[in-house]
Parts: sequence; C-alpha cells; structure tokens
Amino acid sequence: MVDGVPNLTVLGELVVDLIPDPDAGAGPRGTAPHYVAHPGGNALNVAVAAGRLEAPVTLLARLGTGPLAAALRRHAEQSGVDVSRFVAAAEPVSLAVVGLGPDGSAEYGFHVAGAADWQWTDDELAAALPDTTAVLHVGSISSWTPPGCEAIARLVERLSGQVLISVDPNIRPPLAEGPVGASLGNDPDAVRTRLQRLMAHADVVKVSAEDFGWLHPRADLDLGTSVWAERGPALVLMTDGGAPLRVGRPGRPLMRREIPQVTVVDTVGAGDSLAAGLFAGLLRRGVTTREALTGLSDEELGEVVDEAALVAALNCTRAGADPPTRAELDAARR
Repeated sequence: MVDGVPNLTVLGELVVDLIPDPDAGAGPRGTAPHYVAHPGGNALNVAVAAGRLEAPVTLLARLGTGPLAAALRRHAEQSGVDVSRFVAAAEPVSLAVVGLGPDGSAEYGFHVAGAADWQWTDDELAAALPDTTAVLHVGSISSWTPPGCEAIARLVERLSGQVLISVDPNIRPPLAEGPVGASLGNDPDAVRTRLQRLMAHADVVKVSAEDFGWLHPRADLDLGTSVWAERGPALVLMTDGGAPLRVGRPGRPLMRREIPQVTVVDTVGAGDSLAAGLFAGLLRRGVTTREALTGLSDEELGEVVDEAALVAALNCTRAGADPPTRAELDAARR
C-alpha cells in the first residue's frame, strides 16, 4: 500500500496481448501459429514499469471476466503495484492479437467489443481514486472510447490544478476509425475532440510521432511539439522510434535527447515504459506539482528524460511489455 506517500495513479485498461512465438513455428500445415499471452494495455504497462522502478503506484482498472483476468491482477501485484482499487467488472477482459514486423514494430488486432475497460462511471472513479494521488496518468483507448471516457474526462477536469495530470493519446487506429471504431462509438473527429478535452488540462503529454501524425496529418514534428507545449502542458515528450526524443516546454527552445541503441526484440510497451520512467524520476526528485516541474532546469529534466529513455530501451530487449527493475536499470547505467 502507498497510503500517506505521494504516488502515481494510473487510470486505464487491462489488455491481454497475444504475441507470436517465432521459435515455435506454425504447425505442419503452417496454419497454427503459436502465441504467448502477455499481460498488457497502456495503463497496466505503465503501472508495472513504475512499480518495478520502486515508485509508489496505484492502478485504477476495471478487472473483467475470463480465465486470464487473475493473471493480469497477479502481474501487477508482483511488480509492486497497489491493486486494491480495482473494480470487479461483469464485462469481459480486452484481448489484442499482436503481429510483429521485421524490425520488432507491433501491429494490433483487437477483440474489445463490450469489454470492461470502457464502462467507467463517475461513482466508480470517485470511490477508487486514492487521496495520496500526486500524479494522475490517463490515456489510450479507455480515455477516448465511450461511455467511460466521459467519466474520465470529468475526473481530469475536477483534479486539474490539484495534481499533475499526464495524458498519452496512444491511438489505436483500428479502434478509433472505420467500422470497428464505429461499433465502439468512435470516429476520428470524436476521438480528436475527446483528446483535446483531456489535453486542455494536461501538465504532461507523452505522444508518439505516429500518434501525432494521426491527430495532425502532414504536420511538422518539431513545430508540432513546440506548438503543443505552448497550448497548455508544462512538458511535451514526443517519441519517434529510434530517432531522438523531442522535448517541448513553453517559452523554451525544443530539446532533443538521444536514445540508447539496443538490440530490439520488439517494441511492445516501449512508450509505456518511457512514461513510467519519467514519472518515477519526477517522484524521486519530489516533483509533484506543475510549479516544481516548470522549475526544473533543462539539464535536470534532461537527466530524467535520459533515464526514462533507458527504461524504454531495456524493455525493447525482451519480448512483450517487460520493463526493467530498479536494480536492472542501475546496472545498465553503470
């Protein structure tokens, strides 16, 4: 438990990622590929990564039904995450089938209709939110999929100015547009509007270049990072695969930070691990207010971002979302 200690609260979905096992083959007829079930989802990945880094973290999630639900809870518990605020839900757990490209990049096929993650209510969130929340991280599918996204937006609006608010759009196009998106109540205009509502109150925005391109087609990434920073957040952190991170702050020049070069197994959970590394670094330095975040020098912030990038890089050296522990991170730094 993290009572009495300023903590990170992560709000979002729990997803079972079915990731192919390339060493297992696909059976004698080539039609039975082997998959391994990995705990996943933006919120679970961020919380687990933060817990392994020994940051005080609580995960707010609706734990759905199905044989893999217990494994999701156990995965969080074993990483030091406070799961006492889980909501027992009657709806099923979300499922993602992952395909991997030659470079380890991931694509997703989702089975999420009627899943537990999208059903948040105001009463559930009011009862679940810890009083010790210093940083609230929201984002991904649950933050822009109805009906629960409305309750999440109202919570963010209520807490704005009281805690550090972090938003990660984490766009999944198959669920944000097209016929599958429509079945969930999503379309590009609606998703952009919902995210704008959240980001209007965000102190930190973590976004991938891919997600930014979906939100603003043909926009320049350097300019976009700086423009977003001038529109409200105290910090905008943009990832771009193996390219340097872009760091935007209002009234300051755009920063670039190199990322560690590693042998990539896959990139599942990389952005989530980076976000967790950022939050863990801020909490260790006592940065729990917008004023404190704004007061960090470029050098101090650069150190936090570099460490977060190393957390993400180490995650990429292993299959699935499998972020490093604090000890593993310290060893890699040495």
